[in-house]
Amino acid sequence: MVPPDVLSKVFTALADPTRRDMVARLAITDATVNQLAEPYQISVQAVYKHLRVLEQAGLVTRLRGRQPRPVHLETGALDLLNDWIERYRRQAEQRYQRLDRVLAEMNEADKHKEHEA
Repeated sequence: MVPPDVLSKVFTALADPTRRDMVARLAITDATVNQLAEPYQISVQAVYKHLRVLEQAGLVTRLRGRQPRPVHLETGALDLLNDWIERYRRQAEQRYQRLDRVLAEMNEADKHKEHEA
């Protein structure tokens, strides 16, 4: 079971479209802060604030040692999110399968009634 505070941080981080876009770009390749800032009409300082939220949620890390320090996507938080979503998707799928069975039984009962009449 995923701790709720971790999920809340991940959902909060991904609630912002700029941060979602950064995550999508980092899924392709690591990038420096300046590279991440390029497509936006925001300051590098604002990018750092977005990165801080992503780091606190465990979605990104900034690699140590190298200059400039690239930002790296951490898939572990996404895996937790995916596991949480998958659990509820499976539950919904099971409910739909039960509904399909009930509807099929009702349809079969209707066919028997029509056939007997």
